[in-house]
Amino acid sequence: MLAITNTAAEAIRTLTTDAELPDGGGLRISAPDPEQGLELSLAGRPDNEDVVLSGDGVSVFLEPVVAQVLDDKVLDVQPVAGPDGGQELRFAIGVQDRPEA
Repeated sequence: MLAITNTAAEAIRTLTTDAELPDGGGLRISAPDPEQGLELSLAGRPDNEDVVLSGDGVSVFLEPVVAQVLDDKVLDVQPVAGPDGGQELRFAIGVQDRPEA
């Protein structure tokens, strides 16, 4: 299952609050054109077939195919250089750490 870091959860909470989404709203991850990557958007509710991850006051909605692709991944937020030379925060997908045997 997709893991969500505390930093990503805080970013999602901020985005959904700022957008004044209804209770139950969250971040939706879809793949309208899988060759172009994933698309993140805010949604007031999940689509009927979405896999819903919720906890820590945030919800993430995943298209079924996206849920499969991200099953062993982690959603995080990382700083990147912005066009003005400053730093921006962006969502990033990484590989989950494997527990040592």
